[in-house]
Amino acid sequence: MRGRLTQTLVAALAAALCWSCAAAQTPAPGTSRTPFAGVPDGQACPAPERPAAMPAAAPGQPPRPPRADPYEGKLKVLFIGDTLTGNQTAHEGVYRAMASMYGAGAARNMAVFIRTDWGNVTTQEVYGAGDYARCGPRQSRGRNLEFFDVVVFYINGDTRLSESQKTELLDWIRAGHGFVGIHTATAAGYYWPEYGDMIGGYFDNHPWNVVDARVIVERPDFPGMQAFVDAPAVRDEFYQMTGMPYSREDTDVLMRLDPASVDMTNPNVHRTDADFPQAWIRQYGEGRVFYSALGHPEAAWEDPRVINMYLEAITWAAGKTDYPVRPHPLPN
Repeated sequence: MRGRLTQTLVAALAAALCWSCAAAQTPAPGTSRTPFAGVPDGQACPAPERPAAMPAAAPGQPPRPPRADPYEGKLKVLFIGDTLTGNQTAHEGVYRAMASMYGAGAARNMAVFIRTDWGNVTTQEVYGAGDYARCGPRQSRGRNLEFFDVVVFYINGDTRLSESQKTELLDWIRAGHGFVGIHTATAAGYYWPEYGDMIGGYFDNHPWNVVDARVIVERPDFPGMQAFVDAPAVRDEFYQMTGMPYSREDTDVLMRLDPASVDMTNPNVHRTDADFPQAWIRQYGEGRVFYSALGHPEAAWEDPRVINMYLEAITWAAGKTDYPVRPHPLPN
């Protein structure tokens, strides 16, 4: 009898201990726990718990109206600013550029989404991480390229795009969307030749660093160029492009550096044709591509000519401005 009672007490104690262990593993609200581990791509999410019944609506109560889209009617721009894989200190003007374009864009009915990560550069579904990942308890779906009209790159280095993201971005542009590259956007993607073919050139060097010089506008009728015709003196870091893939055969140069305004005896001058384009447009499939080397110093983002040029470039790249790409040779 005593042995049987002892066994019963031991079993009861073990059950109690097991219950307390399980309770300890179930955190109270606000306490730490193991984050959601995620569900592999292609695998169905587990069925959610059945929610509690919602109370019936009061008689005559109108249905809740749908949430308004705060970006309806706006030109939607994804601005990627990232120098992590490139020069870490030379291009901190990117932060001023992002702030300037955010504010100036809002005044022009643009919704500029500022990012320093690359998660939105995809045509696949985008979710958060941990609890916010796909199938997580707080699943949060983000925006992908299909939400945007134009992508802007002020980047430097090898990018942090996966191979599939690279393909998706270029396919998205070719399908009729817009791309705008700022300054170091040509000092990127050196090991991604298709990117060079899209943007139209790779940075070689800047022989004169930041200097006061003049620009020559080749397309004064392109929106945003007339201000440089009226005031051609610019202080910036003027870029020199490598021989390829830059070519005037498929690139419409809008503005170039006036070689008479800089020291052409500088040993870092590699081009023998004195062709130093500082802004151009290109056709990429059905998409539109704009690039300008202007925008290195922070002071450039206080220059209304520079800001307006990029706003007009975004508008053109989005297909809102009717201006054809007309490649032409270097004027005499």
